[in-house]
Amino acid sequence: MTPLKYIAHYPEQIQDQARLLISTDRLGDYITNKYPSQHEIQSDKALYDYINDIKSQYMRKSNPLSQVSYNSKLKVLKDALGIHTYQSRVQGSKLKSHSSITVASLFKEAPPEFLRMIVVHELAHFKEKEHSKAFYQLCRHMEPDYHQFELDTRLWLHWREL
Repeated sequence: MTPLKYIAHYPEQIQDQARLLISTDRLGDYITNKYPSQHEIQSDKALYDYINDIKSQYMRKSNPLSQVSYNSKLKVLKDALGIHTYQSRVQGSKLKSHSSITVASLFKEAPPEFLRMIVVHELAHFKEKEHSKAFYQLCRHMEPDYHQFELDTRLWLHWREL
């Protein structure tokens, strides 16, 4: 059996379907037919605006984002698809917070649904730190097709490596 590192934790039935698409050279067709377009969010400024739009729609009460960026050094799987950081510091009598999101640069070439899935995932971590039931409920609240987009993003990553 071919190891599928991006979907290794998925049920065997899904892995078998992915292996069939790969062995019959149809994975690329599946991805490009289902997601024919690429998003236009190419700069850190555009990414910041995009993330803030989603954040203001679903997470108005959370702290403002300090920094948002693409990072070409972010390695998929080792460091995940994106990173979120949250720090609180006491400065005098005030509590200052710093929240940031970093997305792997390879997602500049991704369909818009994949970028949205990553952004929703990282935003959800500001409210729910662990990958719990509440975390995934929040992801699905912000993006009802979250789980399908996550699977297809992982299949897209496999296809890029073929």
